[in-house]
Amino acid sequence: MIAIIDYGMGNLRSVEKGFQKVGVDVTVTNKPDVVKSASAVVLPGVGAFKDCMRELTNLDLTGAVVEAIRAGKPYLGICLGLQVLFSESVEFGRCKGLDVLRGKVVKFDFGQPPTPDPQPLKVPHMGWNEIKIQKDNPLFRGIPDKSYFYFVHSYYVVSDDTSVIAATTDYGIEFTSSVWKDNIFAVQFHPEKSQTAGLQLLRNFGEIARKSK
Repeated sequence: MIAIIDYGMGNLRSVEKGFQKVGVDVTVTNKPDVVKSASAVVLPGVGAFKDCMRELTNLDLTGAVVEAIRAGKPYLGICLGLQVLFSESVEFGRCKGLDVLRGKVVKFDFGQPPTPDPQPLKVPHMGWNEIKIQKDNPLFRGIPDKSYFYFVHSYYVVSDDTSVIAATTDYGIEFTSSVWKDNIFAVQFHPEKSQTAGLQLLRNFGEIARKSK
């Protein structure tokens, strides 16, 4: 059983429907005991890092998530579910994350150009963009390099350990758009909104979870 964590933030129904469309059984839950008993965990999310950590804490889910990861269960983080893996974020003041991976979450800051042309890139980064796969990754099986995925975010992760970077994306700078370490898989983009490539990614995670039993 794959548990999709419901902490009051994120497009849970779209994620649930995406998994169902590729034949993967999931359960949406906000119960720590269900998360602990699941064979794999999915943490989606949109919004502010600090709000996410507050709600996870209020629901006693932070320990359940970390325990599942440390137990070797496959974890898929989507958008905020990627960011909260790291040590801290600077969004609305410093806020501690789960600290499963070392690094921080910072904001796109392109400033103003010296002349009216060219215009600075817009923040949030919103829309379709391509990923550059940096290392073989079972999450990207059957997904060609430079495939396009859908992004909506103003902050991105800066990892202290570059070996965990699974994919990058260019948006003014080259930022980390996916990480992979052991049983931890996470993406900055939204596979549930990314059509064929996104469904393949969800299918792949379902297979990863099945093989981990």
